[in-house]
Amino acid sequence: QVQLMDSGGGSVQAGGSLRLSCAASRYTACMGWFRQAPGKQREGVALIDGYGFTNYVDSAKGRFTISKDNVKSTLYLQMNSLKPEDTAMYYCAADVRSYPCRQRLGTQGADFPYWGQGTQVTVSS
Repeated sequence: QVQLMDSGGGSVQAGGSLRLSCAASRYTACMGWFRQAPGKQREGVALIDGYGFTNYVDSAKGRFTISKDNVKSTLYLQMNSLKPEDTAMYYCAADVRSYPCRQRLGTQGADFPYWGQGTQVTVSS
């Protein structure tokens, strides 16, 4: 079993920044961030595999950066230039399987076995 505790959400104005964190109870090879806005399907935002290779949804490229501290078993998402359309509940997800990882960005995370409780991000215009 893996427990995930995500944090760092909040309310910011458009153009602002936030850094999300996800503390895992142990190392997991594949980790990522998903988000779900009211009335919308959950979507993958960014994934990082055990080698540090990453994948981002097009809307996040150039603005968000996913990173992982393997010593602390902690995942991060640095979000810059936030837009109102980034408003959503953000969830950390993890899988002990190392492959496939980045290829699962478009799967809505259905096959990730471990999830955080979510942290709300609200961006006002």
